[in-house]
Amino acid sequence: MVLSVFSLVCFPVTWHLYQNHDMESTYEAEHALWCAGLSFVSLLVTLILIPTVAPKCIKANLFGRDINKNGTGKVPETLGIVSGIVCIIAVISLQWTFPGKLGEHNAALISMCLMLLLGFCDDVLDLRWRDKLILSFVATVPLLIGYTGETTIQIPRTVLRGLLGISQYDLGYFYYVFMANTVVFCTNSINIYAGINGLETGQSIVMAIFVLIHNCLQVGTASEGQHVFSIFIMLPFLATTLGLYNYNQYPSRVFVGDSFTYFSGMTFAVCGILGHFCKSLIIIFIPQLINFIVSLPQLFHIIPCPRHRLPKYDPKTGKLYPTPNLTLINIWLRIFGPATEKSLCIQLLIFQVICCSVALVLRNQAAFHLY
Repeated sequence: MVLSVFSLVCFPVTWHLYQNHDMESTYEAEHALWCAGLSFVSLLVTLILIPTVAPKCIKANLFGRDINKNGTGKVPETLGIVSGIVCIIAVISLQWTFPGKLGEHNAALISMCLMLLLGFCDDVLDLRWRDKLILSFVATVPLLIGYTGETTIQIPRTVLRGLLGISQYDLGYFYYVFMANTVVFCTNSINIYAGINGLETGQSIVMAIFVLIHNCLQVGTASEGQHVFSIFIMLPFLATTLGLYNYNQYPSRVFVGDSFTYFSGMTFAVCGILGHFCKSLIIIFIPQLINFIVSLPQLFHIIPCPRHRLPKYDPKTGKLYPTPNLTLINIWLRIFGPATEKSLCIQLLIFQVICCSVALVLRNQAAFHLY
């Protein structure tokens, strides 16, 4: 299935890049073919490596137990390190396609590597939430230093523009603060919206596809170069995540660990920041944003926050039931009723698709009228 999904996404993206290439393009047509081929190889390598590495994780005591099922054995954990490493190698191999963006490319790679390392350290050392938050900011430093874009924002054609009397405003260093917080949000929002087989990888796949759609819509415009740059990072990420999802979907044979959730968030942040579409990226994260907002009282310990905030599994019915914990998953179960783990994951991913679709349509329509 994952090969079919990748083909359905990769072929149109590659064809779109190839067909829209002309003398004024910021990329070579052959680069698109190289990216597609390398991404496909990355998918195959991930599919091969995970079954090889999984037993070694159990031997190293890197395993967990699926608490949403009855009587499960040891499930190898932190397999996100495999897909992350393969993705990084693929992105490094594409570096020669952007000789003019070497600084930004290296900044992206360093931040992605640091966040993958942070996730792996968390899986092994079980870091405190405060430490992870601080280290997340540290991992943004290379990305912020490598950022060479503008710090100016466009003022929408609303009452605000009339009051200010300007159409754009330079935020200066405050824009860097915004970018740093965007990275921290992206990395942690995926990390806390998890706990269901296939949800972490599934939501990342859906968002990656919509980021690619957004990037493709900008090919041929004045901002083409930065969006092609994003495509050449997002395609290998999508490929390796599909490979991981193949083993993480219900019933999960491996757990992705914080290695994947942090790496995934950083990859999206890198594409959004260096691709100069931070605001568009945030609206693709609508379910994650909802989950983050409702989780704030527990995250800041205003009310008690247990280690696992998952719904409760009833072995008699085989369904998950909501708990008092403040998460989107529990709210969803309260609204729509108990569900099996597989059904719940499918429902949440459909919700992700709907949110991303609406957000992308509104973004393009609103941008046309407001700017």
